[in-house]
Amino acid sequence: MTTMEILRAARAAWPALQDADTAKKNAALDAMAAALLAQEAEILAANAADMEAAKGRISPVMLDRLRLTPERVAGMAEGIRQLIALPDPVGAVVTRTVRPNGLVIEKTRVAMGVIAIIYESRPNVTSDAAALALKAGSACVLRGGKEAFRSANAIVSAMQKGLERVGLPAALVQLVQDTTRQSATELMTAVGLVDLLIPRGGAGLIRTCTENARVPCIQTGTGICHVYVDAAADQDMALDIIDNAKTSRPSVCNAEEVLLVHEAVAAEFLPKLRRRLVDDRAAKGLTPVELRLDARAAEIIPGTPAGERDFDTEFLDYILAVAVVKDADAAIRHIAAHSTGHSEAVVSRDPAVLERFARSVDSAAVYLNCSTRFTDGGEFGLGCEMGISTQKLHARGPMGLEELTTCKYVVKGDGQVR
Repeated sequence: MTTMEILRAARAAWPALQDADTAKKNAALDAMAAALLAQEAEILAANAADMEAAKGRISPVMLDRLRLTPERVAGMAEGIRQLIALPDPVGAVVTRTVRPNGLVIEKTRVAMGVIAIIYESRPNVTSDAAALALKAGSACVLRGGKEAFRSANAIVSAMQKGLERVGLPAALVQLVQDTTRQSATELMTAVGLVDLLIPRGGAGLIRTCTENARVPCIQTGTGICHVYVDAAADQDMALDIIDNAKTSRPSVCNAEEVLLVHEAVAAEFLPKLRRRLVDDRAAKGLTPVELRLDARAAEIIPGTPAGERDFDTEFLDYILAVAVVKDADAAIRHIAAHSTGHSEAVVSRDPAVLERFARSVDSAAVYLNCSTRFTDGGEFGLGCEMGISTQKLHARGPMGLEELTTCKYVVKGDGQVR
């Protein structure tokens, strides 16, 4: 099927989901999760073919994003099942007002309709996005990257079997078969067929969508995330937070890319940082972190001199830009100048610094004495997520079920006229 045929099929299938109650949608989710597990062998075989084709063409860190294992497939199924326990947002009354003339005005959550997602090489996004859209009452059209196409195709095939098992149309979840730029352009301009477009990937993809889309588009994902270590920081805590934020999974958007250190503790803290992220990791046979240092940090520890763009780069790798700053206000100004508005953290025992950081840093998630790696739908109790919105209208932060709905007003009367 062509991209436009897929979109028309999704639009035609959507009324069946509008008529489905919560029990029906939950049954579909359970069947989709079961189908993923039942077709694990086919999914892993498809992923192995994707991995083989990608070797030598993408970095080891990006290969890890692409890789599926039995544990990751089980995690995908569990992510779908977690949505069953969450409240159904569709039909929820957000506000209810009784006017002096007796009119009852209810602001009510309703489904978007057809949600299109353009994403890159993370196969788990396929199941997360489809499941969230379904529970939120919308059909889902997925357009993945060519590196993960076989994997995504196998995942969608399994989920479609689950839908059909409970009597819902397979066309509610579809994968665009064309991985060229043409299909992305068609999704961006499918006015009347796409109700919401969500790009989930690198800065280039998100910029292209937000600049060229003629359908409503959510800006997501790019994460130049900062950690600021204050003069009043617990330094052991800071090392644990930085280690987790940078190395637990460097290829994701909530990984730390920039470290800012107060000048009063830089001479003491930076050698500890180098020992933890470089020397200790190398001694354990782990990939050491490349530290890209500004001039002041380079006077204290050895590393790579920071380039002009290093504080404006989402590395998605074992690379960390490091700068020494005068104080918390200087750190806040640096973040304002270089952040993408995703996630920022401060480590301090000074309540005034924590309060100022929380108030002044204008990002979707602000962390006080904890890792940026928690910016995730599952960690926030939202189930699997559609992405992290870094814009301010409609949705901001992890996009769960409520963020995938819109509202309409239902006005109840008894013959009132104006």
